[in-house]
Amino acid sequence: MRHPQLDSLDIKILQMLANNARKPFLEIARECNVSGAAIHQRIQKLSSIGVIKGYEMLIEPSAVGYDTCAYIGFFLKDPSQFNHVVEELKKIPEVIECHFTTGQYDMFIKLYARNNDHLLHIIHDQLQHLGLARTESLISFKEVFKRQIPIQSEI
Repeated sequence: MRHPQLDSLDIKILQMLANNARKPFLEIARECNVSGAAIHQRIQKLSSIGVIKGYEMLIEPSAVGYDTCAYIGFFLKDPSQFNHVVEELKKIPEVIECHFTTGQYDMFIKLYARNNDHLLHIIHDQLQHLGLARTESLISFKEVFKRQIPIQSEI
């Protein structure tokens, strides 16, 4: 995949937004010694070329009743059904990530459930009918940290 050409201003903007996506454009402009309009144009450019994929609100799952985080590796009966399985997984709101992987699993997902009983319900009633040969589940006790990828000055 061809990487877009980013200059030092682009990188500085990305570093600031990675640390605080809600940082006002005018504050970024002041720190970069350019106009607010220039920052706005750069951020629009970074969005249009796909460097910035979007902005998101991060919600603490346990604060809204989701106390169990699980990672599940799938072994598909028929790996050619990957696209069908992905479309079905999109219909399960508790599934928040889906990856096509190398290694022992055909796919790997991350989901949140209210508790272990809810997790069991999701696995038995919603996942098993997707054409899975079997699954392997890992439950996360606690997310220790999560962060953005580092934005290096030499991209």
